[in-house]
Amino acid sequence: MDKNSWRERLYIIVFFSDTPAGRQFDIALLLTILASLVVVMLDSVQSYDHYGELFYALEWGFTMLFAAEYLLRIAIHPRPSRYIFSFYGAVDLLAVLPAVLALLFPEAQYLLIIRVMRMLRVFRVLKLLPYLSQANFLLVALRGSRQKIIVFLFSVTTLVIVFGTLMYVIEGPEHGFTSIPASIYWAVVTMTTVGYGDITPKTPLGQAMATLVMITGYSVIAVPTGIFTAELASAMQPERLHQTCPTCEKGVHEPDAAYCSRCGNALFPRRLESVPEASEEELHG
Repeated sequence: MDKNSWRERLYIIVFFSDTPAGRQFDIALLLTILASLVVVMLDSVQSYDHYGELFYALEWGFTMLFAAEYLLRIAIHPRPSRYIFSFYGAVDLLAVLPAVLALLFPEAQYLLIIRVMRMLRVFRVLKLLPYLSQANFLLVALRGSRQKIIVFLFSVTTLVIVFGTLMYVIEGPEHGFTSIPASIYWAVVTMTTVGYGDITPKTPLGQAMATLVMITGYSVIAVPTGIFTAELASAMQPERLHQTCPTCEKGVHEPDAAYCSRCGNALFPRRLESVPEASEEELHG
């Protein structure tokens, strides 16, 4: 069998999972990726420091294996540049680069955890690619709610700056609010209901302000959720009218919509109806 036929067979095995050999290759690759992730995570556990040399050897073994696989994919692909600049090509390269960076920056070895992105191939192995098409609804909803969310973020940013500044004035450095940025940090933590507790108000007025910020935080959390949910429900409804709004550029509307549900402007420009000219018989009776 000539060289080209071997290259073609390897290409089918490596890049496709429709054949038994290709499916076995992808399953073996996924198991290898999973094993490399386990090694990286165990290497960060201090109680396993005495296995450091073993973990180091295993990490480099996986790195050499993934590097050889990456070079093999380039060698057998009919259009290597197309693979290199593809999404999976970039992910495969990122699975190898952290090990090279670790030679200069030892802590960069933990970036090998980025190999988890290679597990996306499980969708192809398990024939789950049609499920990925459902992600289009999320993208449509994100695009549809983009303007509202941007306005919302600007409003929230203004609120946390105002609340943080007020708390700096009320509490002051003697109660832990050492600066306006630190006070803004407290406002963000409080408004998002995280509540680390590293900075807390001590005065009654400050505690009253903190109560107001907490109550506002619950309202703030509900707003983006409602915006995105409404756009997602709108995107998932069938038989939509695909007419781009000339004002806000929303592209999906109700089937019989004449006006945009987002901005209220007309979807279709008004046209002057031509008045039919009267005939001579009508003019002269």
